[in-house]
Amino acid sequence: MLTHAEPINEIAEAPQVDAPAVEVAQPPVGLKGRTHAVLADAATHYKRSLRASPEAIEYLKGRGLTGEVAAYFGLGYARPTWRDLGDVIAAHDDEAVVSSGLLVLQDGDAEGSRFDRFRGRVMFPIRDRSGAVAGFGGRVLDDSDAPKYLNSPEGVTFRKRELLYGLYEAQEAIEAQGLAVVVEGYMDVVSLTQAGFGNAVAACGTACSSEQIAELLDLAPRLVFCFDGDAAGRRAAARALEAALPFATDENSIEFMFLPSQHDPDSLVRARGLAGFNVQLAQALPLAAFLIDHVSQGCKMEYAEGRARCAYVAGPLWLALPDGEAKQTLLNYCADLLNMQANEMRDFWLSAA
Repeated sequence: MLTHAEPINEIAEAPQVDAPAVEVAQPPVGLKGRTHAVLADAATHYKRSLRASPEAIEYLKGRGLTGEVAAYFGLGYARPTWRDLGDVIAAHDDEAVVSSGLLVLQDGDAEGSRFDRFRGRVMFPIRDRSGAVAGFGGRVLDDSDAPKYLNSPEGVTFRKRELLYGLYEAQEAIEAQGLAVVVEGYMDVVSLTQAGFGNAVAACGTACSSEQIAELLDLAPRLVFCFDGDAAGRRAAARALEAALPFATDENSIEFMFLPSQHDPDSLVRARGLAGFNVQLAQALPLAAFLIDHVSQGCKMEYAEGRARCAYVAGPLWLALPDGEAKQTLLNYCADLLNMQANEMRDFWLSAA
């Protein structure tokens, strides 16, 4: 894990930081391996471009990042030109170049119709568990109309349901401490790591999938989902909850933490430091508690109709839970709401399935 980094005046002068001590597998010579090779060369190109871009350097410094953490994650910069990757592409076969997703192909791929997918963006290399670059996420430097984040397209190396940003860097800390924290943004992962919290990962532009949850719980028994405290964060938490339900066994501790509404992990750790983040982490809700809160949302619990609505919403979620404390807690809660015996509530849900 990267420890607290001293400020570095210029990212362009930052020293190279060793990656985690995980052996990087040598890719095979098939299409997947050749695609990894294209992506690796692009990552090197983007890193060099960052060191030569005062604008991108100032952006990262404005976000409070040091050169050390930028080097640790291999951050780079895609210049705002249409064909900046020409030299990178020329060194590889066309099939692998197309497979990499680095180019946009137009007009039936006619001569001269290709151009760089990433332009004018800070680049975040997304690595697989072996350390190979599988794709990129790119963030714009300003508040233009362009999407804030742009990811590589799905392909032979980039499968967003299976990849987690920062997992390659965080996997040793996650295993050692028995804790993984899933945040929403790549910048959140980088900022937390710089602050001294090396257990954070982020999904690649989508809700956390069952494959990603299974991988994290294979590394650590405690999994915490971290969300902004606004309405969008609550909606994202609901999606994560549904994906996590099949994993809510008594052996796993799955929790949900919500930050103050004006903060995301990046802004919180900059404003309050790691101690402030840890305060919020200590207040994370166990899955069963958040599940009850979730099914109660929008239900007027003071009325019989509202309580019945709550139990109706809870039924499919209860069915998705494995046997264990969380399942029993939800059953007892809804049975009490309707003044029913737990076995009656269970039979009702089973008959309605």
